[in-house]
Amino acid sequence: MLPWHKRPRQKGKIQMKQTHIKWVIAHEPIGLFLKVAESFSKEVNEQTNGMFNIEVLSLSDYAEKYNNGQKVTKDDLMALVDSGAIEMSHIYTTWLADYNKDLHALDLPFLFQDHAHADRVLEGEIGQSLLAGVSKNSKMKAMSFTYSGGYRVVPANFEADSVEAWAGRKVRTSRSPVAIETFKLLGAEPVDSIALEEMNQAADQGVIEAGESTYVRVFPLEQYKSFSVVNDTAHSLFLTSIIVNQDFMAQFSEEVQAIMSKAAFNAARKERRESVADIPNILAQCEEQGVKVVRMTAEEECKFKAVTAEVYSKFANYFPAGLVDSIKKA
Repeated sequence: MLPWHKRPRQKGKIQMKQTHIKWVIAHEPIGLFLKVAESFSKEVNEQTNGMFNIEVLSLSDYAEKYNNGQKVTKDDLMALVDSGAIEMSHIYTTWLADYNKDLHALDLPFLFQDHAHADRVLEGEIGQSLLAGVSKNSKMKAMSFTYSGGYRVVPANFEADSVEAWAGRKVRTSRSPVAIETFKLLGAEPVDSIALEEMNQAADQGVIEAGESTYVRVFPLEQYKSFSVVNDTAHSLFLTSIIVNQDFMAQFSEEVQAIMSKAAFNAARKERRESVADIPNILAQCEEQGVKVVRMTAEEECKFKAVTAEVYSKFANYFPAGLVDSIKKA
């Protein structure tokens, strides 16, 4: 069977009562990530004659409208999608790894040669298998991989122009065990209990000195106000995923399910392209606003890669045999 993105485009129009979808975006600010939901909505409604009414909400929006104003965490969100209370979402892949730990392989440092290599993995059999693993342990179907920023950078209150610069530094990381171990190898003190959206407050209080992020968050989340520099490490890709409740999706015909899957694929591919294309604009904004961007020399980058490469051996038995090698060779 051909993958969704290679199947012939549906030409017929499907007539059916409009279905409401609550699409809750896990990461703030919501404005950065609306395009994925909008692209998906546009394509499925063009193909189904307006079959879906997609309501896009932030976590705070959902809490206010559907949860009596009570805060909804990312853990809550996944439970709500799993139960079907929320039909669709867009969430960090590191959180989906709670349902398929093999997704942590994507956090390995310097795993991808470039974005074309990432495309081959994320859109190919490897990526589809990793996404399918989520469905085996939950009622959620992970549909596609998005970037929400692309390569990771590290806003910090110190210049990390050498491997030694990380020694003893308190660095907020994602909760991926791979990310945590990566920074331990650099001599840093990883802090994985702080949400990405709470980095500023933690830095202002002196709890951390740096934190993993992406360029697209530096200005909208005002990270440049709490951190004096942006260390452009590009050590791993920041990946997110479009997810849907399996039972919700299963109620539709195979034709409609195929349309939804293809739309999720196309929306994800478009978002990844746009994330990459936006980096030069953000770098220009950094220059205009006096935000210092620090990159290591080629020699220091080689040292950085050599030091963090040990994480591969530390996780050699964590992933299925051959998975990491297959990703490298894709």
